[in-house]
Amino acid sequence: MSVMWAATSPESGLFHPVERRSEVKDLSDRFNDLRSCGQGYVEVRSPDKEFPVLILAFRGDRAVVHLMSDAERMSLLAGDGIVPSGAEVEVPIMDDFAVFTGDFVLDTDRAWGLVYDFTQTRAAGSLGEL
Repeated sequence: MSVMWAATSPESGLFHPVERRSEVKDLSDRFNDLRSCGQGYVEVRSPDKEFPVLILAFRGDRAVVHLMSDAERMSLLAGDGIVPSGAEVEVPIMDDFAVFTGDFVLDTDRAWGLVYDFTQTRAAGSLGEL
């Protein structure tokens, strides 16, 4: 199954915005390379539809997942309790860093599992609370 994706370059550490069409395995390999680097940013969508786009931003074992439903609507997935509600976590968003409260922070492995499931089902409805 193929997907469209853009991600941080493990070599430069900068977001490479040019989308690439590949099999899910190539996307998984990129994610694993970024995990080895300790952080990354990934955008994923179906090759035959512009939306939805799922965005994973992570640093270490903390991640944030965005769902872009259309050009004007973006949601954050509710956190899984790994970080207390009042705590803050910084993750890369493209080439900058953004701070999110624990309300929106997930374990990176769980977040990647959601992205992987999205690549298989193409459905955002099963992600969880947005």
